[in-house]
Amino acid sequence: MQQGKVDEAIAELQGIEGRDPNAKGLAFEMGTAYYKKSDYSKAVDYYKKSISTDPTNEEATQLLGLSYYLSGHPAEAIPLLEQVQGWYSRANVDAAYILGVCYIRLKNYDQARKSFGKMFDVPGDSAAAYLFTARMLFRQEYDPIAEEYAKKAAELDPKLPLVHFLLGELYIYKSRIPEAIAELQKELAISPANAATYYKLADAYSRVQKYDEAERLLQRSIWLDATTTGPYILMGKVLEKKGEFELAIRALQRAASMDPNNPTTHHLLGQAYRDMGRKEDAESELQLAEQLQSHAKN
Repeated sequence: MQQGKVDEAIAELQGIEGRDPNAKGLAFEMGTAYYKKSDYSKAVDYYKKSISTDPTNEEATQLLGLSYYLSGHPAEAIPLLEQVQGWYSRANVDAAYILGVCYIRLKNYDQARKSFGKMFDVPGDSAAAYLFTARMLFRQEYDPIAEEYAKKAAELDPKLPLVHFLLGELYIYKSRIPEAIAELQKELAISPANAATYYKLADAYSRVQKYDEAERLLQRSIWLDATTTGPYILMGKVLEKKGEFELAIRALQRAASMDPNNPTTHHLLGQAYRDMGRKEDAESELQLAEQLQSHAKN
């Protein structure tokens, strides 16, 4: 099993099961094998059997809770995950996070907030707990509740970093661009050295075709952090829109050198080359973008 040969492990365990169905620890190992195989319904059966013979096995209890969650039964998962707040290596996930997500799935957002507060060692009714929960809600695509919780965090602590950033992200996602710009500007007033805020604000300006403002903000983002490809890709897109093809290509080539397998970068390079009349280069980049996109889908 440690070598990743799960089917072979199951076959060996089934051989033991055939000889001695009640062998000590067998149900737990069978459950773990099926958990690793992503056959969570069978994992549930074996973990239940394991716990019936050893109710003190906290790892089995946690893995049973995770198996319930992963098989689409968050209500059954919650009481088990509430029992064990530890983390066990076989799970490969953090049970505290899954517990919070289970509460979200059941629309018990206040309890989710308390879980995430505990996970991050902050009081459950604090601005930080509301912010963490808003971020998790946004990840789970519970956008209206995420907005409500982020606003509550801002109300509790107007100068809490990343609250207005999250609201800006959310408003960009919902195409509410004027609101996004307003929130991201508030974030810059609180934390003027955050490269990601300049990048997101530039993204918002580019969507309303304010390319000069977008370029200025992207340059600041890159000055602060030159290690991420997003600002270079957006810079290439903005410069291409402005007709500055040579500069666009330079920015996109930098992004491609940092992450050669991003199809978006090569697609934009292809467009920029095409605009310059460099047909062969354009065709090569667009073809590469298509291959990478196809590979990503497979």
